Amino acid sequence: MAPSHVTPDPGGHIVHGSTIGQVWQQVIGTQPTPPLTLVLVTAVAALVVVLFGPVWRVARNVVTIAHEGGHALVALLSGRRLTGIRLHSDTSGVTVSVGKRTGPGMVFTGLAGYVTPSLLGLGCAALLTVNHLTALLWIGLLLLAAMLVMIRNAYGVVSVVATGVLLFLVSWFTSATVQAAVAYLITWFLLFGGIRPVYELQLKRSRRQAPDSDADQLHRLTGVPGLAWVTVFGLVAVGCLLVGGYWLVPDLPTFGDLTS
Repeated sequence: MAPSHVTPDPGGHIVHGSTIGQVWQQVIGTQPTPPLTLVLVTAVAALVVVLFGPVWRVARNVVTIAHEGGHALVALLSGRRLTGIRLHSDTSGVTVSVGKRTGPGMVFTGLAGYVTPSLLGLGCAALLTVNHLTALLWIGLLLLAAMLVMIRNAYGVVSVVATGVLLFLVSWFTSATVQAAVAYLITWFLLFGGIRPVYELQLKRSRRQAPDSDADQLHRLTGVPGLAWVTVFGLVAVGCLLVGGYWLVPDLPTFGDLTS
């Protein structure tokens, strides 16, 4: 009997048995624009996750993955040799690369960590504005797969694999509505979640609990005060949230509209 090939069903998810070409078309194709209610509800949900301590302590692993992935990518782009990434259960992480100990490559590598989650969130927002919801999920899968190769500890492997499995299940088995909810939730989480680590960093620095933080390493590399680097991290994070938020809800009614 000839193998069956099923196209994505009307709900939008990819059905088992689809050909590679059909899957590819689903990934690169556009999906329906979700209702404004879904966009706003996912924004509130992401904000709650970031602000509520017990949930944040778990969800922050995703931000750490993005943070260390940013260090790793920029290290490679600047010509450094990446030797490994370690993710820890306290949501900290370490990315080790080999190369010159000074110079622009080291500076950009150090700068990349805290700004990457917010920049990823901005990139996700850009994809959502053109309705590439499924593509967003699959790009996330590819980035996680590339990062997995460089993970050097068990907890890091579990964190990356678990995140990847969740993305795969959503992108392969769920409806367009569920995919939209997850895609918007991830995007809002990265935009909001890029800000809190910067605040936590400065709080630790003020208590002298983070002498080897990215900001302090950048201070030693450049002579620019660590607080200035924290300010840069914060400005990037807030800027990405404002721009990304505007892209996601450009038609949100203003107070003037409601009272007119």
